[in-house]
Amino acid sequence: MKPITSIFDLEAMAKDRLPAVIFDYVHGGSEQQITLQRNVNDMRALALRQHDLRNVADRKLAVTMVGDPARIPLAIGPTGLAGLTWPNGECEAARAAADFGVPYCLSTMSINSIEDVAEATGKPFWFQLYLMKEHNVNENLIRRAHDAGCSALVLTLDLHVQGKRWADEKNGLSVPPKLTLHNAVDMAKHMGWMLSMVKSKRRTFGNLEHEVAQVKNLSALTQWIESQFDPSFDFDTVKWVRKQWDRKLILKGIMLADDARLAIDAGADAIIVSNHGGRQLDGAPSSISVLPGIADAVRDRIEVLFDGGIRTGADIVKALGRGAHACLSGRACLYGLAANGREGVDCALKLFEDELNDCMALTGLKTLDHVPAEAVTAQPSL
Repeated sequence: MKPITSIFDLEAMAKDRLPAVIFDYVHGGSEQQITLQRNVNDMRALALRQHDLRNVADRKLAVTMVGDPARIPLAIGPTGLAGLTWPNGECEAARAAADFGVPYCLSTMSINSIEDVAEATGKPFWFQLYLMKEHNVNENLIRRAHDAGCSALVLTLDLHVQGKRWADEKNGLSVPPKLTLHNAVDMAKHMGWMLSMVKSKRRTFGNLEHEVAQVKNLSALTQWIESQFDPSFDFDTVKWVRKQWDRKLILKGIMLADDARLAIDAGADAIIVSNHGGRQLDGAPSSISVLPGIADAVRDRIEVLFDGGIRTGADIVKALGRGAHACLSGRACLYGLAANGREGVDCALKLFEDELNDCMALTGLKTLDHVPAEAVTAQPSL
């Protein structure tokens, strides 16, 4: 096997191993994927200051993220259907995160349930919540996350409706994947993936399958979920969640300074500057382009986390230099999971750590507590 030298190697391995219906879900964005591409392109366009003649022998990479220790300033972000990329995928990714020493965030739309992950790790993790129209389901999910010992609740703000993901619609993505002729032929070409999935504990949305009594089959469950995204979600909704949850509350999907200020007013402990990885509003600005304005607006009154386009350790330095306290990465670690399970996630995290360590040395940074703004420029320096 060729050596794995970057996240992009893991991406290629994931593409080879997964059927198209699964890989396209992991890899893609909404509609024309303009926002998705902006996340990557705008991150790459930033330049790092090379700062020499400094003693950087004792570099410190560790931070805390909303009170939780992190070996590097990165958490594994929430990704739906991770358990379709690798058997018991959410449990395997959570174990990798716990062993490495970074926070792991479980998606509402996971295959493994909150309880599965709690049993697999025995350690606190974060739970990402999609609010449903049926409040009893929301209350139950919050209670279950609390009972499982989750240290933070990550409330996603940007799913009033689900973005149109053209590739998923063409592929007939569902849980489990629909057996169309095209999908059946493609899956037959990925026999290793098919055989491995026999080991899965669950084959549907583990957090929701027992919450919806009227749903009798998987197709009905999927339709129920699609009908539950709530366009009435607003500031009062966030305040309601704050009253239900007495631990750390993180609001994900902040793209405007005004919304960041409202997050403070609602009692949030942190925000995540994020455009949902380019999977919701197509044509939105990149997360990195709006980060400095949001960070400046809140001025350390709330912890600012960043998500969108993180593919290398240098990208973490760029985000910190533009005002973030720490970052999340969903796709990159999901590529690792899809490529080689828990070992693949560990590989992704170690790649980030090694690249981050090297970047710190070459930019003259000994610590990540405060990356000066001048370390990152919008245009390459002459």
